[in-house]
Amino acid sequence: MSDYPFALMPYPFVALDHAPQGPLAGLSFAVKDLFDVAGYPTAGGNPHLLAMSGIKTRTAPTVQRLLDAGARMVGKAHTNEMAFSMSGKNAHFGTPVNGAAPERIPGGSSSGSASAVSNGLCDFALGTDTGGSVRTPASYCGLYGLRPTHGRVSLEDCQALCKSMDTCGYFTRSAAVFEAVGECLLGEDARPLDAPELMRIPALFALLPEASQAALEPALQRIEARCGALACVEAELPSLEEAYWAFRYIQGREAWQAQGETIERHGLQLGPDVAARFLWSRQVSDKDVTWAIGFREQMRQHMDELLGDRVLVLPTVPDVAPLLSARDEEIEHTRQLSHHLLCIAVLCGLPQVSLPLASKDGAPLGISLMARAGMDLSLVRLAARIGG
Repeated sequence: MSDYPFALMPYPFVALDHAPQGPLAGLSFAVKDLFDVAGYPTAGGNPHLLAMSGIKTRTAPTVQRLLDAGARMVGKAHTNEMAFSMSGKNAHFGTPVNGAAPERIPGGSSSGSASAVSNGLCDFALGTDTGGSVRTPASYCGLYGLRPTHGRVSLEDCQALCKSMDTCGYFTRSAAVFEAVGECLLGEDARPLDAPELMRIPALFALLPEASQAALEPALQRIEARCGALACVEAELPSLEEAYWAFRYIQGREAWQAQGETIERHGLQLGPDVAARFLWSRQVSDKDVTWAIGFREQMRQHMDELLGDRVLVLPTVPDVAPLLSARDEEIEHTRQLSHHLLCIAVLCGLPQVSLPLASKDGAPLGISLMARAGMDLSLVRLAARIGG
């Protein structure tokens, strides 16, 4: 098939068997090139890993689940190198096109997955979200995107980055498909949220530029029109600056544990931004990790008490996607600001969905729903009701 947006890896196409009938019959999907799929290599965004991969003989269980539900796989999607970036730019393989704003970056690391869906190559796509790699591209490309509760969706036969934070999520253009895929991947919640109270915390919106706050107002009005008035909660939050560093320390330590030996043993050539990130990760101290783990536990307790049976409405990221022409320093600054919002769900293991309900400067800007752990399908269904 033609891949004009550069969303899919240029592997020879291998048609995988899929069920002729099922809840996802008639839908097509792409798979982030971290998951093993029989008949394909797995590059993980790096040409050296691609050369070492060989052709896989086993399909990751999560991918197989979609095939068994009747969905048809169209290919494997580009990813930021080793999933350790949020820009969508890959120094080796290039940058997939943002279908909603072609002059802007797609976001990453699930860049190809978001590009494939936003450009209409498929109905939905699998991605992974460690620090924001589904939620950020969803916001930037005008898509629905889910980061599930940690451990809710299997990551077996998927290249790891950070074992205590990695999750498998997905993207769709439509609310109906978002719900259908969620029902397939997630199963029913143990304690569904039937009619939850929705709330907002002004301090989270205050992190945004004023223009972004104004751009999200129509989205908030739509949510209230579908769900009733949002409770305005003046809650005291843990320091998001400290949360950011706790995230960085834990992610860095676990990323080096997952990939450091491979990088050193095989002398992997990494893009400059990813190389710098792994170098920093290698130097994270035991003291910093111990502090970060303690902070994470305190933050989890705080958020569990704050959420209860309520749903938190919050910005996905502070602003629209940077321009492709933006300097690397600007993109890195945007990444750091975004993580102050994104790291809440990461540290606390919470499900979060991004909805494409707003725009600014002609580009999409997402708004999110977050709930307590295990409420994934309830959150997906709520998002579908708001967006449908």
